[in-house]
Amino acid sequence: MLGLAHGMTSATKENKAETKKAHSNLAVRLLTAGIGAPLILLLLYKGPLWGFYLLVLPASLIGAWELFNMTHQDDRVSQVIGVLVTAIASLATFFSKQDPRILVTALIAVPLAGPMLTLVRLGDMKTAALRACALGFGPLFLGVPLTLIALMRRDLGGDGPGYVVMTLMFAWLGDTGGYFAGRFLGKRKLYEAVSPKKTVEGAVGSLGGSVVGALLAHFWFLPSLPLVNGLVLAIVAGACGQAGDLGESVLKRSMGAKDSGAIVPGHGGILDRVDALLLTAAVTYLYTIWFPRT
Repeated sequence: MLGLAHGMTSATKENKAETKKAHSNLAVRLLTAGIGAPLILLLLYKGPLWGFYLLVLPASLIGAWELFNMTHQDDRVSQVIGVLVTAIASLATFFSKQDPRILVTALIAVPLAGPMLTLVRLGDMKTAALRACALGFGPLFLGVPLTLIALMRRDLGGDGPGYVVMTLMFAWLGDTGGYFAGRFLGKRKLYEAVSPKKTVEGAVGSLGGSVVGALLAHFWFLPSLPLVNGLVLAIVAGACGQAGDLGESVLKRSMGAKDSGAIVPGHGGILDRVDALLLTAAVTYLYTIWFPRT
């Protein structure tokens, strides 16, 4: 009986700890939105065309630092090189409008640089392949998608800010919808081997949040976006955003890391915050170039 009572007490304490952590996470989300949203909107609607790029470039570089801290542990030189190559990939993407050869060169050179740089910083042979692939792929994965958000702001005229806001909503409202649906309705595990806490119900709620983003865009600040197109885009971008979240979880678990960083105390790093946005940004940008406005 004493053992049973002790077990129930431990379970109660764990439940209380989980509830407290959930409340803390929600508070951090709200605080981050309250601080970040006004700055983002100010840059989008009142700032210069290049102003938003000055926000996404540091985010890309911090994310790269976190990535290479995981893949190149105790190798500060390679970590710095990875961040510099990420900056090159981002700058090449942003300035490719003046000369497309800049971007083509980066897309060819960056993947080739990974194995070449690993030859110089060989280290443990058992992890050499991982580090080579990380240096070849990581800079493009982090340097390009967030920069595409800045390109939408710059190149889509009066609709540019609206497309950026909608892209952010796909990721952030999707994250919020998934959080609440998973917390209050979640029962069936989505992909337990990768992310034990994610549920099917949370995934559906996340898609619902992304759809809300499309509805707000069409009826409020982006009327030029056809409703059907917006809904389809929301589902595709939202699903890809969730895949991006799971993909980052695979990386962290394989590296034995709980969070990508600690830029927000107790709430992870930049990668933890933009993993879904990387995919929603790429999908939305591709929509704008394959289905241009008439």
